[in-house]
Amino acid sequence: MAFVIDPNPAAAAELARRYETPIVPLDTDLRTVDAVVIASPTPTHAAWAQRAIDAGRPLLIEKPVSEDLAETKAIIKAAEAAGLPVMCGLLERFNPAIRTALEIVQNPIHITSTRHSQYLERISTGVAHDLVIHDVDIVLRLTGEPPATVQGLFARAHPHSVADDVAEVTLKFGTGLIASLSASRVSQRKVRLVTIAELARVVEVDLLRQDLTVYRHVDADFLEGRGYRQQTAIEIPIIENAPEPLVSQLSRFLDLIEGRCDLDDERDSILPPHQVIQDAVDHGIR
Repeated sequence: MAFVIDPNPAAAAELARRYETPIVPLDTDLRTVDAVVIASPTPTHAAWAQRAIDAGRPLLIEKPVSEDLAETKAIIKAAEAAGLPVMCGLLERFNPAIRTALEIVQNPIHITSTRHSQYLERISTGVAHDLVIHDVDIVLRLTGEPPATVQGLFARAHPHSVADDVAEVTLKFGTGLIASLSASRVSQRKVRLVTIAELARVVEVDLLRQDLTVYRHVDADFLEGRGYRQQTAIEIPIIENAPEPLVSQLSRFLDLIEGRCDLDDERDSILPPHQVIQDAVDHGIR
């Protein structure tokens, strides 16, 4: 059985109505459930995670696990010591367009991302942990290694903000690859775009539409008296059997619980993007 725990009675009632699920008190014994999904505000993640671990229950924690890297490490370590499945809700891992890009990209030399959204006053988490962490995770999966250097520029732009709204984070890798990640919560247009350049092509991934386009420069010449002409070949790979990312994420969580996935691999994948974000925040310019 699924049920809702929420300190906001109105929010709890709405979720319970929508999903025909009972509401239970905040102090409910978590040993009465099979697994725990923590989708509460970031500052509450650690306490709920510890409750789930103390109850011996697998847990899926919405990203970030915590804005405090030491707290994130402690939660991961506690889950490991208890032998419990732990998963972080880095949802773009399950975006079918990203999964396809990971299959076809071979030697990236430059990656850019744009993740812009409108302002939402309810979000108190800084934009780096709230948004940039997704694109850091994508880059780490594309490169398979940590960056050699991390730089960040941050700004609080909205008068009601309690944390950074805008971030420009740059990662440089030992191979020479540079990744430039742009995030904003004060945009008037929602954009989720990742562009991956290789020497012979560019792969553009639209995370909102969950599709990708491949561009190849094939010819160029000067036209006498008429300027310059360039020809680009465009390929649009077919993405087959693309389930909704949240469904895929939940399926992965169930696979972890039932032993169909490697617990160590999943757990070890959580810390690297958190570490990069912390490096950017710690050494960023405001």
